[in-house]
Amino acid sequence: MADAIVCESVSKRFTLRESRTLKRRLVARAHGREANRSFLALDTVTFTVEQGESIGLMGLNGSGKSTLLKLISGVMRPDSGDVLTRGAIAGLIEVTAGFHPQLSGRENIYLNAAILGMSETEINRKFDEIVDFSGIEKFLDAPVGNYSSGMYARLGFSVAVSAESDIFIIDEVLAVGDPPFKKKCIRRIKEIRDQGRTIVFVSHNTTQVQRICNRALVLEQGVLTFDGTVKDAIHKLRYDDEDDVDAEGGEL
Repeated sequence: MADAIVCESVSKRFTLRESRTLKRRLVARAHGREANRSFLALDTVTFTVEQGESIGLMGLNGSGKSTLLKLISGVMRPDSGDVLTRGAIAGLIEVTAGFHPQLSGRENIYLNAAILGMSETEINRKFDEIVDFSGIEKFLDAPVGNYSSGMYARLGFSVAVSAESDIFIIDEVLAVGDPPFKKKCIRRIKEIRDQGRTIVFVSHNTTQVQRICNRALVLEQGVLTFDGTVKDAIHKLRYDDEDDVDAEGGEL
C-alpha cells in the first residue's frame, strides 16, 4: 500500500518574543533575562502513515500536535527534516481558520471552500448540503464575527467534509459545539474513513479516538514517544477512561 504521509526527522522551533518594546528588552537584559527565548515544538519526529490509515495524534496540551498538523497540511514548513504527502488535503485545524469575520456565513462558505481548492461550480452544487449539515440556516446571512465558537465549528467542519480529499485532518474541533452535532460529525468522519481516505485526528477524548482510529501516535514535549495501538497510547498517557466525557452521548 502507498504511503500517504511521510515525516522524516522533522523539527520545528519557535521564538517567544516576551519583550516587544525597547524598554522591556532593556529591563529584561538588566535583570539577566533573555528578551527572546526559543523552544523546540517538534524534535526530529519520524513516522509514516499508509493510505487509508486512521491515525489518532495524542498528547497533552503543548506537546506539538497542532504544529505537526500544520506541517502536514502545508501551512508551515519544518526547520529541518522532510514532510511528504500524497494527494489532496482537507480538514479543519483551527475553528476560525479561513473565515473573514465581516463576511456573512454564506460568503464565508465560498471563501473557505475556495481555499480548500473547490471550484465555484462545485461549491454551488454542494452549497445546500453544506448548509444543511451545519444547521445554521437562520444565521447564514449574518457576519460570522457574531458567531459563537460552536457555530464557527459547525460551519468550518461542514465545509471541510464537503471537500474532496485524500487526507483529512482535524484538530480538536469537536471539543466545541453541542452533543448532537458532535455525534453527527463522528458519523461523517467514520464515513470518510470507510471510503479509504487517510485520517489524522487530534483529540483528548479517548472515546472518539477509539471509535475513529486504528493507530495512535503520542507526542510529549515535541518528541514522538509512542507509535502503536490506541489502547496502548491511552495507557501511555495515563488517561482515565472512566473520567473521559463521552461527548457523543452513547454508542453510535
